[in-house]
Amino acid sequence: MGTVEAANKQAIESTLAQKKPKVVFVLGGPGSGKGTQCANIVEHFGYTHLSAGDLLRAEIKSGSENGTMIQNMIKEGKIVPSEVTIKLLEKAILENENDKFLIDGFPRNEENRAAFEAVTGIVPEFVLFFDCPEEEMEKRLLGRNQGREDDNIDTIRKRFKVFLESSLPVIEHYDSKGKVRKIDAAKPVGEVFEAVKALFTPVDEKPRCVALTSLILSSTESEYLRKISLKMLLMEARYDSGMLLNLLSSFAATLFWNMKQNVKVGSSYVSYATQRMRYDE
Repeated sequence: MGTVEAANKQAIESTLAQKKPKVVFVLGGPGSGKGTQCANIVEHFGYTHLSAGDLLRAEIKSGSENGTMIQNMIKEGKIVPSEVTIKLLEKAILENENDKFLIDGFPRNEENRAAFEAVTGIVPEFVLFFDCPEEEMEKRLLGRNQGREDDNIDTIRKRFKVFLESSLPVIEHYDSKGKVRKIDAAKPVGEVFEAVKALFTPVDEKPRCVALTSLILSSTESEYLRKISLKMLLMEARYDSGMLLNLLSSFAATLFWNMKQNVKVGSSYVSYATQRMRYDE
């Protein structure tokens, strides 16, 4: 039996090694807003969002033998073994064509963390930690209207206690390795995402956008060179929504600078950009 399990583990590690998925752990207390920010990251940066809790609930709903076992353990107040959750995460990663994943709400404790790395061979790119004061999280949870049975003051405070006792050691472990990216989650949603966005934007991307948009809007460069620069940006932005955001912000910033310098910018480039987008669609 042990030989079979070892063979299965080796096969999974081999398959995952071939895929080389990029994994970011997303951690934060209940009410820290990590679910909202995960949705933003998915929309703007093309990640796949995997929630450990959602995967367990989906497995229970499927009516499978594994789902029944999970349901019984939860009913009995037992903790679902790490291996069960990890297998569900592995399956979700391997069945998805994407290679970029946000794993939300996992690992919940040090045992989860050690087991995930040992079984999958995956070390996260970094840990996105939404740091939010307990008072703010409590206010948010009590104020939302999602019909959740556990959104009452006593249960909320128990969840805070569990998070502090179980998840903070995970954050401390990765922090010692320089892998924690802490976000002030007490700020408004938009401001929080601006901070998040900076972490997911490649460091060399913004300078490239600025350089190309400068060429596009420069009054001294040839029309041909400007249109080629714009085409390059549009081709990249078509496949990367994060790149598109940078393109738009860089385009606007450069345009504003040129206007301050009294440089005339023809409308033909806006028209050309629109035509290219329509053509590429």
